Amino acid sequence: MEERLRMCIVCRTMKDKRDLIRIVKDKEGNIFVDETGKKNGRGAYICNNPECFNKLQKQKILNKTFKTNVDEKVYEKLKETIVEHR
Repeated sequence: MEERLRMCIVCRTMKDKRDLIRIVKDKEGNIFVDETGKKNGRGAYICNNPECFNKLQKQKILNKTFKTNVDEKVYEKLKETIVEHR
């Protein structure tokens, strides 16, 4: 099976998408952590490490990526997801 490489929106490193966490913006404008990796919508990927998360949160990179104001709850859920995957 071929590798599905995706780029972390924080550190710009290419990794297999199974090693990254996906955040999705759907057609209705909802932004959420996609734990299945298969939800419909525009996806963005982040490394599963606290350094990338801290930079993402500090610089509000999701706001820039999705061109909208991302709710703090999304960042909180992402932080929980990163802790669970470690």
